[in-house]
Amino acid sequence: MGNSAGATVDASTERPSLPDGLIAVVKRDCPTCEFVVPVLEQLAKAGPLTVFTQDDPTFPESVSPSDDTRLAFSWHHDIETVPTLIRARNGEEEDRTVGWSRPHWEKLSGVADLGSDLPEFRPGCGSLSVDPALASELAVRFGGSTLQSRRVELARLEDPFEAAFDRGWTDGLPVVPPTEARVMAMLEETSRAADDVVAEIPPDLHPATVEQIAINAVMAGCKPEYFQVVLAAVEAACTHEFNMHGLLATTFFSGPVLVVNGPIAKRLGMNSGGNAFGQGNRANLTIGRALQLVVRNLGGGRPGEVDMAMLGSPGKLSFCFAEREHDSPFSSLAAERGFGPYADTVTVFAGSGPTAIIDQISRTPESLVRSVAACLRSTGHPKLAMGFDAMLVVSPEHGRIFAQSGWDKDRLRSELESLLTIPGAEMVRGVDGMEEGLPEAFADGTVPKFRPGGLQIVHAGGDAGLFSAILDGWVGGNMGSEPVTVEIRP
Repeated sequence: MGNSAGATVDASTERPSLPDGLIAVVKRDCPTCEFVVPVLEQLAKAGPLTVFTQDDPTFPESVSPSDDTRLAFSWHHDIETVPTLIRARNGEEEDRTVGWSRPHWEKLSGVADLGSDLPEFRPGCGSLSVDPALASELAVRFGGSTLQSRRVELARLEDPFEAAFDRGWTDGLPVVPPTEARVMAMLEETSRAADDVVAEIPPDLHPATVEQIAINAVMAGCKPEYFQVVLAAVEAACTHEFNMHGLLATTFFSGPVLVVNGPIAKRLGMNSGGNAFGQGNRANLTIGRALQLVVRNLGGGRPGEVDMAMLGSPGKLSFCFAEREHDSPFSSLAAERGFGPYADTVTVFAGSGPTAIIDQISRTPESLVRSVAACLRSTGHPKLAMGFDAMLVVSPEHGRIFAQSGWDKDRLRSELESLLTIPGAEMVRGVDGMEEGLPEAFADGTVPKFRPGGLQIVHAGGDAGLFSAILDGWVGGNMGSEPVTVEIRP
């Protein structure tokens, strides 16, 4: 009997039927597939054989292959390894084997003495139909999309990047077109159902689903593995305590600052070191940007509308970094907020930022802490207290000065609280010729610069540089925003 005639497999969502006889799935870019070509020629002479080829429709030419370069047959019939040999009868699979094993191929085919001059065993290669780079595209192509969001059809000559600008979906920078394949790849990184509501997004209180957030994460440029952090950040930012609506509506500078703790930061390649607040790290920038796009596109938080910032800050585009935990002299922000040492968390803080703390001379903690306190006193205004929160970001070089003298975070905080308990007479209106300040009623006592819990302390930055930073916060507490920490979960 001769070969089956070469055929073209239709790339529809219907499962292609199995031709009776033997079926082999191969690709040219597989040494084992090249290796078994003489065996395929033997099988073709012995009985019906159909060979599907994944990458080169002419391979192997000697057995008249069928074209599966669109991978419909391979995807529908769960081909994970090539070569795969299948035996079918009446359109149903009876048995299969993968790779090359002479005993298995002889048993399945019923043909003896296969490849007698070949080694008995060779492992196969990965099928193109399970290539991670193609998996989501193939799922859309053949499995049918399960996405519920509205499709937007663009005209043939319409540029997708310009279309996003024209429709108001961007933050002023180009966004990645959220194709179904890209969105489905994002959704594969979470165990949550696509239609689960994650949060009500202010200011419009839109009930945002996992799928809708995935679309914005794609647009922000996130890799799928970042998606769990994005979901946690959305949850945290949309709590009553964080008060995202108020943060949008204020004329102040602040926006959400994201601090990631835990092993996930390293797995994602997040930056906690040099230039942690700056450009160059995809995870930092796109995770922060994804939250902002969710607020803009799902919640309606657009500049000039509900977003009333008088000047704003670059952080309103994206502000996300990881805490440098591996050599920190302090307990982590997550640990201080009640999470275990290996918990993956994201903390949202209503901040603007950063303001420099420059002290290149101090070599004792007693001197350095006074420099830090002097800079912190100017948060908001040197004569305002208990209103504005702050995040102190201690650099590694400054951190080593504290660590060498055994100062932990509790000691640093205690010293700062002492230094930042200020005589009210220095803070009231009119003192030093400044009308800004506290009411006269505070003149006879002392005033803490920050409310209880209003100063966060984290460790980040590059190895060199005797600089630390202050991220000025917005109004804290019931009048404004509380930092919120959420555990990142699958």
